[in-house]
Amino acid sequence: MDISVELTLTPIQDDYEPAIINFIKELRGSGLTVKENPLSTQVYGSYDEVMKVLVPHMKSALEAVDRGLLYMKIVKSDRSDYEPHF
Repeated sequence: MDISVELTLTPIQDDYEPAIINFIKELRGSGLTVKENPLSTQVYGSYDEVMKVLVPHMKSALEAVDRGLLYMKIVKSDRSDYEPHF
């Protein structure tokens, strides 16, 4: 089963950029399809492979901040080829 995951890491503290940058760099090195925009990061692939990669990276991202939120949305399909038609 293929999935698309949208992640938003929101540290609730000053000096938040290093935690976000490290999180994105770790995801980029995972071998999965990763796309970024200013508000979130999307990860695409098979459910088992995506979750195997995300679980430890989400934990390390949360450990890197004093306080923070990590939002995750999962869509059941690989939407990596989505192009807006407007």
